[in-house]
Amino acid sequence: MIYIGSDHGGFELKEYIKKLLSRLGYAFTDLGAYSFNPDDDFPDFSFAVAKRVATEKRAKGILVCRSGQGACIAANKVNGARATQGWDQESAKRSRNDDNSNILCLGGDFLKRKEVESLVSTWLKTPFAGLTRYKRRLKKIEHYEKHSR
Repeated sequence: MIYIGSDHGGFELKEYIKKLLSRLGYAFTDLGAYSFNPDDDFPDFSFAVAKRVATEKRAKGILVCRSGQGACIAANKVNGARATQGWDQESAKRSRNDDNSNILCLGGDFLKRKEVESLVSTWLKTPFAGLTRYKRRLKKIEHYEKHSR
């Protein structure tokens, strides 16, 4: 399952991504915003998506705000979330291959739709390589999450 969310700054792009996901054959659940509201805040939607992704083993998430950075910062506050900023196809690919990211954060103010198609498609299709060094690094992150809060 893919969980998707955005604030007002990413609302238009999120609606486009929903159509893209449908066209590509992916099941998704929209966790809001459900309408354009200039007074909403990205942490609300970031936390909702990150909590679902962190508790469901095979789930992934896509978040959109104006820059993608705020949503990414908020999502990474949730233990088990590995949110990454997507800027280009290579960054999206490496975030999955090397770091097993489970949430892709996009900047609605900066990305063209063709770029978004490439980013989302690449990110979703790229598996985690599972190399020993990558697994070691993820274990260190998990250890820190358990012992730092």
